[in-house]
Amino acid sequence: MEQDVESPAVTTRKPKLPKQAREALPEQLVDQVRAKRKIQRYVRKDGKCNVHHGNVQETYRYLTDIFTTLVDLKWRFNLFIFVLVYTVTWLLFGFAWWLIAYVRGDLEHIGDNQWTPCVNNLNGFVSAFLFSIETETTIGYGYRVITDQCPEGILLLLIQSVLGSIVNAFMVGCMFVKISQPKKRAETLVFSTSAVISVRDGRLCLMFRVGDLRNSHIVEASIRAKLIKSKQTKEGEFIPLNQTDMNVGYDTGDDRLFLVSPLIICHEINQNSPFWEVSQADLDKEDLEIVVILEGMVEATGMTCQARSSYVTSEIKWGYRFMPVLTLEDGFYEVDYNSFHDIHETNTPSCSARELAEMNCRARLPLTWSVASKLSHTTTLVTQEEGLEEQTERNGDIANIESESKV
Repeated sequence: MEQDVESPAVTTRKPKLPKQAREALPEQLVDQVRAKRKIQRYVRKDGKCNVHHGNVQETYRYLTDIFTTLVDLKWRFNLFIFVLVYTVTWLLFGFAWWLIAYVRGDLEHIGDNQWTPCVNNLNGFVSAFLFSIETETTIGYGYRVITDQCPEGILLLLIQSVLGSIVNAFMVGCMFVKISQPKKRAETLVFSTSAVISVRDGRLCLMFRVGDLRNSHIVEASIRAKLIKSKQTKEGEFIPLNQTDMNVGYDTGDDRLFLVSPLIICHEINQNSPFWEVSQADLDKEDLEIVVILEGMVEATGMTCQARSSYVTSEIKWGYRFMPVLTLEDGFYEVDYNSFHDIHETNTPSCSARELAEMNCRARLPLTWSVASKLSHTTTLVTQEEGLEEQTERNGDIANIESESKV
């Protein structure tokens, strides 16, 4: 499984320098301080969002969607509410049955065969509580039964049956959704601990690897990536944690995955990429985070599953490539997950993708321009020579005519 590679927490807190002293720090020292600073993630490696909602005034909105609120609760609170709702319901209706027996005088005629009680064999609150449980859960032991001489009891029986069915549908449905949530399925979808930048097909590409540990597949799997980075607009507006889409193949269909074996997801750094002008030296100074989202339907249940991870600057390795994990055995392919996170160094230019593209253009231009320039130069020389010859002939003819005229 994945390992969280966040920077360890700083145990000793250093005094904060004044603004003038911070501005006077050399750039190298500032970079060292920034490198030692704890990385604040927007999305943690396990996929949980590192965002806390505070000062929420309209808390009544949670009660308007009480079903989702109960499903989102932790298991211990969910089980506590489950037991509490049933217990309170049984106690309330048990008290109602006891109250009917007390008002009608059934408790004063216990053992009187001439008296027809509302509920046979109900002689106290405990027996009324047990009768409430038997009624709502439709157990029906047959010892305590309602008689036809108690209209108020019949009405209470109808009310408890209807409300008991609603409580059962609500709480059992809540527990079913809670149990069948595909969050645990997302834990078997793994991402590489590092992302790499290297050259693929002559272009710089940012790559990371995804895999599925289960034999049951994720249907209609798709992948997305977003760059999380604060920015300032031309008007001076500061946008914290601005989200920018990174193309991982949504225009070509490569973002839709057939996730049977581990796949390397590639983001080509081109003119539309936010890394177009970022070099290796610039990347080390950047404070950014790449959030990757893998989602699809669980084959066994048909429910939508989503797995998330992120890569901060220290986890983006420039000049590396992933080790192969797929080998061909006797009649099948075998995946070695021991090498899933392994990378190896490769020759990669440290310049930005824009500079690399310009160098490739300059490397191709001399060949094409040399031929054209030679052709144009040769044509010019030939034209000039022909012009000189014509001028010489004309000058000779003029000289001959003048000499003849003088004679």
